[in-house]
Amino acid sequence: MSARIIDGKAVAAELRAGLKARIAGLSFAPGLVVVRVGDDPASGVYVRNKDKAAKEAGFASRTIHLPEDTTQAALLAQIAELNADPAVDGILVQLPLPGHIDTQAAINAVAPEKDVDGFHPVNAGKLASGQPGLVPCTPRGVMHLLKGTELRGARAVVLGRSQIVGRPMAQLLLAADCTVTIAHSRTRDLAAECARADVLVAAVGRPEMVRGDWVKPGATVIDVGINRLPDGRLVGDVAFAEAAERAAAITPVPGGVGPMTIACLLENTLDAAIARR
Repeated sequence: MSARIIDGKAVAAELRAGLKARIAGLSFAPGLVVVRVGDDPASGVYVRNKDKAAKEAGFASRTIHLPEDTTQAALLAQIAELNADPAVDGILVQLPLPGHIDTQAAINAVAPEKDVDGFHPVNAGKLASGQPGLVPCTPRGVMHLLKGTELRGARAVVLGRSQIVGRPMAQLLLAADCTVTIAHSRTRDLAAECARADVLVAAVGRPEMVRGDWVKPGATVIDVGINRLPDGRLVGDVAFAEAAERAAAITPVPGGVGPMTIACLLENTLDAAIARR
């Protein structure tokens, strides 16, 4: 293995420490509220981790846990109440929602200035048009991990076109002066497209899809995927050992992009709190 390992745990810890120091100098504690509907086990673990990290950094954080059978109208009413609460700076509606609730309607209901997930169409539009706004947490975290990588003029390939990661990731890389290609399952000769990338961001949700020979020698590889195999192992979208033989730098799974998502949620919340005041 020749690649430098990009340690997301260490970068996230440094970012959280910086946020804690900034909050210590404020006259208020930024308020973050997570709204969770139902009892999805993965969501439960994720929400607890968010709450712990937020409180350790000095945020006023709480979770509103609604039952599985909560109606869409009741959820929207809860969001409206939080929108109107001056003590709440950031609102996060934990996904996935139960099937009877329209996810986009819930996202649209959050006030854009409190949308710390960065999913509201207003924030998506601001990102696409180069205006300041709240950016989705995972792509923002990836940009932190890419600090120190020469991005200006680099050829970047984003594998995946989701609204949560792929598309905003491409916008951020474009803003950093990369030449950006979004690749996906319908891309012709996908392996060759990836192999042209100086920076390859894999966010497709298919375990170890990106093989070593898909990676350009000397490239930086960011693996956003997290997949559990039948034997219980967690792997990314990149075949790590193979890719690490060719890449200059690579994120591991776990311990790469994952820790950055929560840290950047807190960063978004602090930004939102300062902007509102």
